[in-house]
Amino acid sequence: MNNFAYSRAHTVTDAIQQINSHGHSQFIAGGTNVVDLLKYFITSADALVDINPIEEHHSIEEMEDGGVRIGALVTNADTAYHLLIEQRYPLLTKAILAGASPQIRNMATNGGNLLQRTRCYYFYDANAPCNKREPGSGCSAIDGYNRIMAILGTSEQCIAVFPSDMCVALAALDAQINISGPYADHTIPLVDFHRLPGDTPHLDNNLQPGEIITSIDLPAQGFSRNYSYLKLRDRNSYAFALVSVATGLELEGDVIREARIALGGVAHKPWRVPEAEDFLRGKTASRENFGAAADIILQGATGFMHNNFKIELAKRAIIRNGMMALHPETQLPGAQPSL
Repeated sequence: MNNFAYSRAHTVTDAIQQINSHGHSQFIAGGTNVVDLLKYFITSADALVDINPIEEHHSIEEMEDGGVRIGALVTNADTAYHLLIEQRYPLLTKAILAGASPQIRNMATNGGNLLQRTRCYYFYDANAPCNKREPGSGCSAIDGYNRIMAILGTSEQCIAVFPSDMCVALAALDAQINISGPYADHTIPLVDFHRLPGDTPHLDNNLQPGEIITSIDLPAQGFSRNYSYLKLRDRNSYAFALVSVATGLELEGDVIREARIALGGVAHKPWRVPEAEDFLRGKTASRENFGAAADIILQGATGFMHNNFKIELAKRAIIRNGMMALHPETQLPGAQPSL
């Protein structure tokens, strides 16, 4: 690990001033990803600015419009088990608890979850060409072992996937990301926060230099009656998704009045296709209609030899998760879904 300076910030203004006073610096909160990247020489920093002392971003509060604001410094565990989240946004609780391990969830913050880097094998191998780590060096995954890689939104520069579970649920919930910076505060929809690789795979998101995530806003509609999060992976714990699906439905009888579907493990960002949700609106909640929506979502999906199976896996996951959302009680521990 390279040498770096360390300081603490007690306000957002202080944090922004400190991060902009060093040539190459990073914020640190839980450190569950940043520290690993520094230890393995994947990234470097001249200075780390600890933002944990910023007290106002450690809370979860109901807003006047009926939504909920989640502080960027609240841990993943405290978010998942918070009464407001469990009762009104159970989809988010399930997604968070599907990720990492209890120890990591106890440390990792919501802001850090949004900013985590890919877990591509080649990104973490400092000896392998990787355009995300070193622009212009090449993408080892395209012709290499690419079983976990993307099938949607790829480019000739990068086929890595974004690893978050939490963000897949946030995409389905239409979350908004609140950001402060040296010039102005602003808000970005979660679906627009992360970037596709294009010709700039080293840019993971649209956060600008010197900016800091302060909170996440959830709208009042939480799909608390009909929801499901399905994560398909190689082992049942502490593994990243091959494919994950977050589904929220508003039903009137067996007719879908509102639908949200977001995929994880398939692209450089949580993948959501509004046209598929529009298709489902007014339709009967059935395997056939979920299958047709899956075809819309997966248009243009392309495999890379070792991950061709993910296209069919994703379709089956969308259908299965749609049916699971009709009966959320089947997702309780020990319950068997009747699909």
